[in-house]
Amino acid sequence: MSKAKLEYIWLDGYHPTQNMRSKTKIEENFSGKLEDCPLWSFDGSSTKQAEGKESDCLLKPVAIYPDPARENGYLVMCEVLNADGSNHETNHRAQIDDDDNDFWFGFEQEYFIMDVHTQLPLGFPIGGYPGPQGMYYCSVGGKNTHGREIVEEHADLCLEAGLNFEGINQEVACGQWEFQLFAKGAKKAGDEIWIARYLLDRLCEKYDYYIEYHPKPVKGDWNGSGMHANFSNTTLRTCGDKDTFMKICEAFRPVTERHIEVYGEFNDERLTGLHETASIEDFSYGVSDRGASLRIPILAVERGWKGWLEDRRPASNADPYKVAGRIIKTVKSAKL
Repeated sequence: MSKAKLEYIWLDGYHPTQNMRSKTKIEENFSGKLEDCPLWSFDGSSTKQAEGKESDCLLKPVAIYPDPARENGYLVMCEVLNADGSNHETNHRAQIDDDDNDFWFGFEQEYFIMDVHTQLPLGFPIGGYPGPQGMYYCSVGGKNTHGREIVEEHADLCLEAGLNFEGINQEVACGQWEFQLFAKGAKKAGDEIWIARYLLDRLCEKYDYYIEYHPKPVKGDWNGSGMHANFSNTTLRTCGDKDTFMKICEAFRPVTERHIEVYGEFNDERLTGLHETASIEDFSYGVSDRGASLRIPILAVERGWKGWLEDRRPASNADPYKVAGRIIKTVKSAKL
């Protein structure tokens, strides 16, 4: 009998930054289909999602991908349910108002690759600093490029898993990289970011590296890490009207604090108004402006005001489910 390894992946109850958890379920004669993934349970008292006297929480499979690193393996993204089958309060995926997949998201996930032994980003010497940032962005060559082997391997894993992986590049700071994913549907976009993070974190285990998602792990004159959220709906993709774009942008202004609340812990250290960010205290938008809260891409303008917007405020450690859910709520509130 053939046996499959199903890696059930979920988000724990830590606040404000949830962590990934996972465990393996062995299934015989598994079809590879989502509908054949059974509900499973876990000890919620060990993940801050339940009390010890009533510790069972349920795992509801919501997306499945082939596991490229395991023979006959699958990666199963799950929502967390209470024991009675209701959505757990930490289940932010279920709260997204996009059942018709009208919203499309492209996330740009930045991160630092850290050495387990030195606790420093790759390329940083012990007790000092590498050369100033400037030469690392999209660099080539061993002097300024650190970690390409793991980044290329991660890209291959994501492609083999069937993720809609769109690209990689080294970022502005030493040891900092980025990958991009796109999906039609907010929940799918969130699923794929979490699966891509899982593959990256697991891959690091064999290299004695770890991924740092803190938005400002290196203090001083170094860029922080974000998870820029490019988004659109049918209105943005087809309106052909500058005024509509402006009204949608303005809908974000009165709820700035609500966005910042779900855009990642320690984001105040990154959103300073420097290093290609807007200040956390302000809200702004502009065409091609990477120092604004919302960037209106020049391609959207050149296409006759048809396209998308980019929210540059989400931090690298933000939950894509929370980010997408908040953006959708704000766009739908715009008085068009």
